[in-house]
Amino acid sequence: MKNILITGAAGKLGATLLKCLPNAFAGTRTNFDITNAAMMHDFFEKNASIDTVVHCAALVSPPKVNEHIADAIQANIIGTALLSIACYQRNIRLVYISTDYVFSGEQGMYAENDAVLPQNKYAWSKLGGEASLQMLDNYVIIRLSFGPDTFPYKAAFTDQFTSRESASVISEKIKNIVLSDFKGLIHIGAERKSVYDYALSLGAENIEKISIKDMSVKMPKDTSLNTNLYKSLFNES
Repeated sequence: MKNILITGAAGKLGATLLKCLPNAFAGTRTNFDITNAAMMHDFFEKNASIDTVVHCAALVSPPKVNEHIADAIQANIIGTALLSIACYQRNIRLVYISTDYVFSGEQGMYAENDAVLPQNKYAWSKLGGEASLQMLDNYVIIRLSFGPDTFPYKAAFTDQFTSRESASVISEKIKNIVLSDFKGLIHIGAERKSVYDYALSLGAENIEKISIKDMSVKMPKDTSLNTNLYKSLFNES
C-alpha cells in the first residue's frame, strides 16, 4: 500500500482510514499541504510510487465554513483543484471524499445521477471540489456522511434523515473502493434513518431531541443515499 497517499490524515476520517490502510502515506499540512502546489510537487517527486490519492482533507463543519469563507474556498475548492492538476499531470488516481449535502434534501434516497442543489456554503464548497475531479478521467468521487464512532453531541436532529455511518465502518467501505479498479461517482452509507436514531444506534444515551429549524445554518432535511451501486459491486446485502 505504499502506492497510496491519504490527505487530511490527521483528521477524524483520514486517521481512521489510515488504520485500514496502515502502509499508506499520511499526508498532513506539514508534509502535503493541498493549497501549496510546490510542496505537493516535491512530495510526489520524492515518492514516485504513489498511484492513488485518497483526498480527505477539508474544512467540514457548516457553521465553521460560514465563519471562515476564504479558508473554505482555499481548502475545499482551490486546494482540491490544485490536487486534481497534480494528479492529472502524473496520471494518479484521485479518490475524493465528498458529502451527501450536495443534494437539496427534498426527496432523500438520492442516486448517483440525481440532480445536486446544495443548501449551504459548506456543501457548495464540496461540490466545487467535485467539479475539478469531473475534469479528469482517472478519478473516484465518493459521497457519504460520517461521524465519530461515539456520538459526540448532547442532542440530535429528529427531522433530518441520513445514511450516516461511523468513521470506522465507512472507512472499510472506502478501503474496498480504493483497492478496487472502480472509477467514477459512487454513494456509500447505511440505511436511511434520522440523526437521532443514528445516535441511538451508536449506543448514545440521554440524547436530547432537536430540530434543524433551530440551526443558524440552513440544513437539508433528507440527504439519505441510494447505495445500490456499491452493494452490487462489493456484494453487500
